[in-house]
Amino acid sequence: MASQQLGPEDEIEVLEQVEFSDSDDDDVNYAAVQLSDSEDDDSDEDLVSALTSLQKSKRGSPAAHGVPMTAEPRSGTEVRPAVVDDFIRNFLIKVGMERTLDCFNTEWYELQSKGKLGEEYTNPVPDIYLRNQELDEQVVTMRKEMEKMKAIAEKARGTWDNFRKQRDFHRMHHKRVVQEKDKLTLDLKHLHKHYLSYEPTLKELQAKYQVAMKEKMLMRLERDRMRARVEEVEAKIKVLMDSKVHATPTVTSTKKKSRKGGDSTLPKDDEVVNPFADLDFDAPRVESFQLKKAFRAHLNSVAGIAFHPRKPVLATVSDDETWKIWSVPNGDAVMSGEGHKDWVSGVDFHPAGTHLATCSGDSTVKLWDFGRASCAHTFTDHTQSVWDVAYHHTGDFLVSCSMDHTARLWDTQSLRCRQTFRGHVDSVNSVCWQPFTNNVCTGSGDKTVSLWDSRSGLCIQTFYGHLNACNYVCMNLRGDTIASCDADGVVKLWDVRMVAELGSMSGSPHPINCVDFDRSGTRVAAACDDSVVRIFDTQERKVVSELRGHENAVQTVKFDPEDKRLVSGSSDCTFRIWA
Repeated sequence: MASQQLGPEDEIEVLEQVEFSDSDDDDVNYAAVQLSDSEDDDSDEDLVSALTSLQKSKRGSPAAHGVPMTAEPRSGTEVRPAVVDDFIRNFLIKVGMERTLDCFNTEWYELQSKGKLGEEYTNPVPDIYLRNQELDEQVVTMRKEMEKMKAIAEKARGTWDNFRKQRDFHRMHHKRVVQEKDKLTLDLKHLHKHYLSYEPTLKELQAKYQVAMKEKMLMRLERDRMRARVEEVEAKIKVLMDSKVHATPTVTSTKKKSRKGGDSTLPKDDEVVNPFADLDFDAPRVESFQLKKAFRAHLNSVAGIAFHPRKPVLATVSDDETWKIWSVPNGDAVMSGEGHKDWVSGVDFHPAGTHLATCSGDSTVKLWDFGRASCAHTFTDHTQSVWDVAYHHTGDFLVSCSMDHTARLWDTQSLRCRQTFRGHVDSVNSVCWQPFTNNVCTGSGDKTVSLWDSRSGLCIQTFYGHLNACNYVCMNLRGDTIASCDADGVVKLWDVRMVAELGSMSGSPHPINCVDFDRSGTRVAAACDDSVVRIFDTQERKVVSELRGHENAVQTVKFDPEDKRLVSGSSDCTFRIWA
């Protein structure tokens, strides 16, 4: 390819004129001759090259070898192998070296016209160079494809990383599902055991119900008989009164009053000072508490625990209708009592330690005298099962709560009901006194916690916030904070002065049956339905310890008066000492 082309005004020097005939007698096979655009006007060698190419094509044609021509020969084109000068020109044009191209053309045609170029410089370019050029083009193409493959590989790597993350997420989710399944399986086993334990109880309750119905019929007959006898006695008394015999009824009334005594008086608010109001106690090291001893105390679930105010003993009550007193920490049985006709749910010691109060599903509250080793009195004003009892700090009053939606104040001197607290719309499940005051705190199945004035019987405050039935309430020694628990497994703290919720704590979704403050008021022990005793920090609102060992739901829990140990009672018929 040349850099100078022939213009229309340029003259061509004719060396020889040749005429070509298409007649049948001519045996020459004509081929198209390609002219190069790079021919120079001043050079004669282009035409000589063209003639040389034509002669070569003639010698290579079939006619030159005596091969007859076909009837109608067709013209065709063929690619001439690239010669050295054309290869160099193409390279210079490709890289844009135009001035070098002009110099090359000038010197090349000058040397060629003088005949100084040998045949080896005019031959076609060796195949190795063409092959190298082709390989260079392939290398460029392969590099482009490699860049595309790199982009695809990066995209595939990102997709793989995403798949790996999804795999890890699904694997973690699968492990969590397996753990939840195992937990549900364990809960089902516990429920199955619980159900099996209920079957004999249900049969026993059915038998008791039948006996109770028979006794009810007998009591009705006895009532009718006694009513007739009372009418007869009243008629006789009327006759005696007509005869002016009045001494006997007066003496009888006097004796009855002297036996029961007069009504006790609640102390005034300004007369009693809380000795713990200004005291600070160290929090017990509950993180290090471990199971020390376990005692199989009853034949059925242990429902309540109370510590003696002065001696190292504790009382337990059970669904087997009995109460028992044990030494601590040895766990030796000291005393037991029977008398209730149904399960016993609540227990509390007299502040002087001389009496014991218990309540039962038979709708009664009983007072037990340790000196006489017998039941001193039975209160029967409740119409349904009684859940809890608590002594006033003076020991002259006792408060109880019942399934009949009420709480009652009992006078232990006159042995009668002095006050009935009405206002809850569901069972009252727990009751306690605000320390060294005349206020009573109750927790109910209507999801509320209420504070009552025992003198007037009116509700002072009601705390709302629980989303399920409130199972238990207790107060710290200072009397300024209430802890309550519900069937959702939530423990709530209430500020008595501000009448506001201080916070909520939850350790598990299982119901919490009982809570208790330590002396410092910074730890709350919770008896949970999943067989675990959880201890919460009231300041940080979190679980600081979990005590595991019971085989069934934990029903009650208490710190001892000195915070040295913790005692829990469970449906597995045992109470356990942690220290």
